[in-house]
Amino acid sequence: MPKFTQDIGKSHFNKKVKGRKKTKINKVLICRPNQRLGNMLLITPLIQELVATFPGCKIDLIVKGGVAKPVFQEYENVNNIIILPRKPFKELFKYLRIFFSVKLKKYDLVICGDKGSSSARILTYLSNAKYKVYGMLENEINEVKADYYHMAKNNVYHLRNYLQQTGHATITDPIAKLDLKLTESELVNGKTILDNSVIDSSKKTILIFTFATGNKCYSKAWWSTFYTALKTKFGETYNILEVLPAENVSQIDFKAGSFYSKDIREIAAVIANAELFVGGDGGIMHLAAATKATTVGLFSVTPTHKYRPYGNKNDFIDTKSGTVDDYMSLIESKL
Repeated sequence: MPKFTQDIGKSHFNKKVKGRKKTKINKVLICRPNQRLGNMLLITPLIQELVATFPGCKIDLIVKGGVAKPVFQEYENVNNIIILPRKPFKELFKYLRIFFSVKLKKYDLVICGDKGSSSARILTYLSNAKYKVYGMLENEINEVKADYYHMAKNNVYHLRNYLQQTGHATITDPIAKLDLKLTESELVNGKTILDNSVIDSSKKTILIFTFATGNKCYSKAWWSTFYTALKTKFGETYNILEVLPAENVSQIDFKAGSFYSKDIREIAAVIANAELFVGGDGGIMHLAAATKATTVGLFSVTPTHKYRPYGNKNDFIDTKSGTVDDYMSLIESKL
């Protein structure tokens, strides 16, 4: 499929847009047919960019799974969340109906949320819109920024470049951070839960998340060494609390106090009230980065230039190099 769809959209700009009068942008569609929490959070900067560039615009999203609804529920400009079946061949009629429905509704701008996604490219191609951003560099960006390849920023750079070529005003501010837009009541509730989950609520809290999917998950031996060093260095002055995954498992065998919830906004609200979050690259790490808590990501497999947490005092640890003492020094510098 990637080979079949790689040329889709290459001629769009020159044939459909170049040299034509610009039109106002009010209705936007983002095609990001994916169900992962991290990938949904990584398009929040793009949505913030659209809202800042086109105040009052209405944004539709094509995604998979139900995680998008709690992620975007506080984004007033998000109008419709269209959910594709996670297993298309089991619900083929529904899948195809949604695919071809994009031709029926007229949009002003459609954005392919991931240039590596064949389905996103096809949806963008089928859509009924004048302006289409396929996630490629029309006329090439003259100066590629150092952070251009980050998954949260790449789409924004593409959008800015595209809008410049169509004669629309663009923003030059730094690209927005991931943002779940937690409400004040959610934050208050998160503080209550955190205070009730630790032994001494007068201390600040360091949160750890020891689980991850596939080869991003560190072994119990690795986490045992890391947790022992963390407790030795910070255990007297900070609470150390483990955020448990939906699977309710622990790579440190529940040696620390723990917090469990399946509500991602509740989890985020608890993280937002902590002093620091440490966890492997994955959805919960991106969730932490979408709060105000300082986030330190652990990386050994995925490229840091694409997925590292950014903004605030956020940072990452490359666990393929350095020592546990080095990791503790970095964490200390963030506290």
